[in-house]
Amino acid sequence: MKNIQIIDRAVNATFSLFEATDDEFAAIFPGADQDIELIEDFTERVGEEQALRIMLPVWERPILKRDAQGIHGTLYYEYADRRQYLPASKREVDWPDSYVNLAQRRLFASRR
Repeated sequence: MKNIQIIDRAVNATFSLFEATDDEFAAIFPGADQDIELIEDFTERVGEEQALRIMLPVWERPILKRDAQGIHGTLYYEYADRRQYLPASKREVDWPDSYVNLAQRRLFASRR
């Protein structure tokens, strides 16, 4: 199982984690080493019905942050208007240098 953090614009700002099977994760994050996705892109890619089929079981597997063994992906809801701020590759290691601190730049460079 892989953990997906949901980032949305909800007032509660919980940014909850949910477990996904390897197949579900691969459907949501299909690119090589991809770990960022917009729900709008996922839905457009697989179709609304398939997106629901994949996401419904994921929603049934919440996990507490303290129990999670890592965050493997971030799924953004209602962020299409902020697309320009995400790396085009949809990989965390590809954030522009100006978005992260020096230690993150070194880490990301070592993982590209």
